[in-house]
Amino acid sequence: MSYYSKFPDKPTLLKRADKINDWTSVRVNAHVHTPYSFSAFDSIPQALDMAVDEGVKVVGVNDFYTVDGHEMWIDECEKRRLFPLTNIEFISLNREDQSKNIRVNDPNNPGRIYLSGKGLAFPSQLKGIYLQQLIDVKKESNDHVKRMCEKLNTLLLACDAGFSISHIAVETVMTQGIVRERHLAKALRLKVEESFSEDQSKVAFYKKLFGGKDLKSDLLDFAAVENEIRGNLLKAGGGAFVPESPKAFLDMEVVRQIILHAGGIPTYPFLADDSKGQFTDFEIHKESVALKLKERGIFSVEFITTRNSLAVLEEYAGYFYNEGFVVTFGSEHNTPAMEPLELFARKKTPLSDLLMEINLRGAAVIAAHQYLTANGEKGYVDISGAADISNRGMYEKLGRALIEEA
Repeated sequence: MSYYSKFPDKPTLLKRADKINDWTSVRVNAHVHTPYSFSAFDSIPQALDMAVDEGVKVVGVNDFYTVDGHEMWIDECEKRRLFPLTNIEFISLNREDQSKNIRVNDPNNPGRIYLSGKGLAFPSQLKGIYLQQLIDVKKESNDHVKRMCEKLNTLLLACDAGFSISHIAVETVMTQGIVRERHLAKALRLKVEESFSEDQSKVAFYKKLFGGKDLKSDLLDFAAVENEIRGNLLKAGGGAFVPESPKAFLDMEVVRQIILHAGGIPTYPFLADDSKGQFTDFEIHKESVALKLKERGIFSVEFITTRNSLAVLEEYAGYFYNEGFVVTFGSEHNTPAMEPLELFARKKTPLSDLLMEINLRGAAVIAAHQYLTANGEKGYVDISGAADISNRGMYEKLGRALIEEA
């Protein structure tokens, strides 16, 4: 039975929406990674229990290259009366931007573009060439990490570590099918903890493995230690670094088509301002970003709010909402650091009423899109990617009623 079968029909929901005027108090987190890719959480129930504890009502799963967690996400949300958003994330490549050395939303790799798909159909409707492309890029991503694991084991052998990292064990024990370099970093940290009883020995081993560089983090700060492992060993210049194959990155338009054929809404994740107030080449002028995204058939954007200042979030999110975009916010949780699911701007600054409203309106559009497409009706975007911007208010009302009914 479809999750959406419990809801009233569209006219009834829209009538009920007329009585709902609250657009600022409902907490939304539309971008959360789970153990189906890499996550701070050990399980989906753990993530959703935290959402309940923090009063987050609408939650979006947003794993890399997989929709395998969608069924559990929906089931566990229903148990807790949370509204589920079913999303996905890709790393793509725009060769035009790459040829012009334009940094888009990856600050270190020109032309590389993260894209999310919001509100994918469930059960998955992806098939044919689009399904195969997803399968292939997932396999290439896993194979890349396997090659890094092999190089990491060569380093461990040279350091007389007395242990190695089993890629098979990492995949079967630590993941739900998608292996990321963060899994390798975590596996290595756990092996060091297991193999050395004294803190001094652990620190000395890391120094040896890092080629003479001291470990800067406290050993009990697991997230920081794993970040140092990644930075010193798995990133460019590190002894276990393996350049990614061109096959690891689908063309941006190919990814957009996969998202559309999966029933979703192509969405551009902003980096926006960093801690120094700097922007990437692509994002520095919001007006030109809006034009370029529309040209590329993308009418939805999102922000990971802890990256950004409150002022920039209000400026950019407000501008893009006024330009007709669907705008949502999330936390990612795709690092070992356990942060709140309730959203904050940089330095734990609470979101303003303006941002709370924009986020809820965006989530409502996605909720309505999921409901309509599940019932065989036209969603917010069609298969060509054209967005129903002139009727966005109707989708907001419909989705707001759905969220209230969850």
